Amino acid sequence: MVSFINKFIPLAWKVRIKIFFLRFRSLESLPFTFPDKNKKRIFIFLAADYGNLGDVAITYAQHKFLSKHFPNHIVTEIPISKSMEGIYFVEKIIAPDDIITTVGGGNMGDLYTSIELYRQLVIKCFNKNKIISFPQTVDFNDTPEGKKALKKAIRIYSKHADLTLIAREHKSYDFYKNNYKNNNVLLTPDIVLSLDQSQPKYEREGALICLRNDKEKKLTKAEEKSVSDLLSSEFKSIKKRDTHVGGLGLSLQDRVSKLKLIWDDFKKAELVVTDRLHGMIFCYITGTPVIVFLNNNHKIKSSYHWINSAPHVVLVEVFSLENMKEAINEVKGIDAKIDLELINTKYKSIINTIKS
Repeated sequence: MVSFINKFIPLAWKVRIKIFFLRFRSLESLPFTFPDKNKKRIFIFLAADYGNLGDVAITYAQHKFLSKHFPNHIVTEIPISKSMEGIYFVEKIIAPDDIITTVGGGNMGDLYTSIELYRQLVIKCFNKNKIISFPQTVDFNDTPEGKKALKKAIRIYSKHADLTLIAREHKSYDFYKNNYKNNNVLLTPDIVLSLDQSQPKYEREGALICLRNDKEKKLTKAEEKSVSDLLSSEFKSIKKRDTHVGGLGLSLQDRVSKLKLIWDDFKKAELVVTDRLHGMIFCYITGTPVIVFLNNNHKIKSSYHWINSAPHVVLVEVFSLENMKEAINEVKGIDAKIDLELINTKYKSIINTIKS
């Protein structure tokens, strides 16, 4: 009976109820470590602790980036599964010069309503601190519901006096500029592209297929089979891998371990074929030859802009076996190097904004 009633309670109400009852708990009972109060602090809210390794990599890269460029700050992750506890905890310990960040990704909009709700809650609760929303793809549907959700987001975001929104591709950047006129807006690559995971190197053998099986998939089953058949004729072995491994509430150690495993799998492949954005990005940062197909939105094509000069990454926009064969010949056997200029220059605006 309780679970039946629970289905009809809006998530926003559940959040308010939980936060209310958290006020009766001691801070020591919450699952967080008290950061040194004598040091400046940066908090990462909405940190991915679930099995989407693309989102896990974003959280990992964001933590590495902040720790590297702000060594005098303590960087603390607040897992998304502990968002309400984290908000309550940080509210009680935060100092005026502490910085709030939210993770980058592709979850800003009305598609992932719970994540957007938590993000807006963070923005409302920390209206006196600098907030940086790391590189995102933003997408609100052009429907009455989508327009209503966008109007609410604009209202909440615009009230914050020091909120920076970072787009990871030009379409989202233009959307930000047109709709969030009271906020600071930047354009940088996806934060995972700030990593260099090309070492150690392994002997490469066979092909690896990393294709979607969800609502963002564009390839048909027939096209997917023809990809598999072609690779079987070109390579000694074929392995299938996904960037989504399942699981909720994963520990930090478990998340990093799964991330390292998939990067090693990529580094051991002669070729990866993918239609996942972070499948493409993982290949770039590991120096792995990759053929990329489009998904059903603009994320891949728009993000490819940042790495379109990389010889080991080939985007096939129109599927055909002929295009596939041509792409294989183009990238097979390439000894790729990571573009350090991308890593060292494209994110300076984030560093400057945090320092300002």
